[in-house]
Amino acid sequence: MTPTDTPLHRRSARDLAAGIRAREFSAEEVMRAHLARIEERNPAIAAIVTMVPESEALAMAREADRAVARGDEVGLLHGLPTAVKDLLDVEGLPTRHGSRLHADAAPARADAMVVGRMRRAGALVIGKTNTPEAGLGTLTFSSIADTCRNPYDLSRHAGGSSGGAAAAVAAGMLPFADGSDSGGSLRYPAAFCNVVGLRPSPGRVASGRLDNGWTAHGVLGPMARTSDDVAYALAAMAGPDPMAPLSIAEDPAVFAALAPRHPGSVRIGWSRDAGGVPISAEVAAVHARAKDALVTAGYDVVDLDLELADAEAAWETVEMYNFFASYRGEAAAHPDLLRPDLLRNVRQGERITAAELADALRTRTEVFRRTERLFADVDVVIAPATPVVAPPAEVEWVERVGDTVYDRYFRWQMLANRFTVTAHPVVVTPAGFHEDLPVGVQVVGRHRGEAELLAITSGIEAVRGLTARSPRD
Repeated sequence: MTPTDTPLHRRSARDLAAGIRAREFSAEEVMRAHLARIEERNPAIAAIVTMVPESEALAMAREADRAVARGDEVGLLHGLPTAVKDLLDVEGLPTRHGSRLHADAAPARADAMVVGRMRRAGALVIGKTNTPEAGLGTLTFSSIADTCRNPYDLSRHAGGSSGGAAAAVAAGMLPFADGSDSGGSLRYPAAFCNVVGLRPSPGRVASGRLDNGWTAHGVLGPMARTSDDVAYALAAMAGPDPMAPLSIAEDPAVFAALAPRHPGSVRIGWSRDAGGVPISAEVAAVHARAKDALVTAGYDVVDLDLELADAEAAWETVEMYNFFASYRGEAAAHPDLLRPDLLRNVRQGERITAAELADALRTRTEVFRRTERLFADVDVVIAPATPVVAPPAEVEWVERVGDTVYDRYFRWQMLANRFTVTAHPVVVTPAGFHEDLPVGVQVVGRHRGEAELLAITSGIEAVRGLTARSPRD
């Protein structure tokens, strides 16, 4: 299929934006194509939980077309429809956080920081994507919305907590979306849905959160069907903000013009299990085949034994402290309206001692430095993205991988959590399939090295060709 034959809902974000600017097609045509796709696929998938009226979406698109016709200077995302994870405010829409506590929330009075940035780049926000309560865990289910299902197999989870974003992008409902990640919430759903998700360096995408603007755990990032589109969206989402104390003062325009790094110029450090995390036989087999494919393609691949086991306890201490800091008021006032796992996190966070927090922060620094030293010898580190393929939609978390049993919802997330602690940027990109179910890899880059990282993953995607695969309709 040639690019001009590709349906609008399957074209890349970059190509759609270029076509709108060149008047090859209109923003209204792009909007209608995606609205039709949402109408067709969303009832079964439940990726998008709130929508603006169709008339409003079309009015936004027509105004975008008028701006092009006038010759106005327009942004990178001009005319592209998107929807925002339902943890962030969008002016005029309620923010329900996947929670009964906020089920009847009033429309937000202003956009969140990154939403405003996307709008200024020309994005047309048409709704909110599905998320579990408070972004809890790596599966998307809640008491106020249907479980978000995997477009590749509707009997399975799409992942979470940015599950709605991943499923919508995979199913062609959106060309790109935003997500957030403190323990795999951009990475697990990207892997399960055969899309690309970036957990950027803390501060790369400025966060307007009030509870803890200094946290390096929870970050915001883009999701799309290719690394090229992720980089393109990042160019619009990234950049400094004086109200975000960790924001990185670098011009994000570089991300819009990355050239893929090809095999002969890349050395990969390969980890089969991120330093000892249990991996299912199905994922391990796909991971091994992916390594063989990269070697055959000409990449220099060396095996690594990562030392990350101490990151798990550090992640748990800092994450539980963050839950206490963010939700102690709600937990005290409305415990009956909150998910038991959330309450347990808050109570655990309340019991953390100063010594425990100090030890966790020291470990975080040690793990960061230990990981950064790896990049003296390799350009990226690759490890599995998830320990299993997408689980059945009825489960609340994966309780067993092989002989290892997990007693908390976040235990099976340790492949992701370990790299949260290092604070390095991570791209999840497709690795292959097990019986038509997607499997992904984490590609970890140098500290604040998103440009190099995305150039490398773009090259890998060009070699492997897996991002071209889409779910059966």
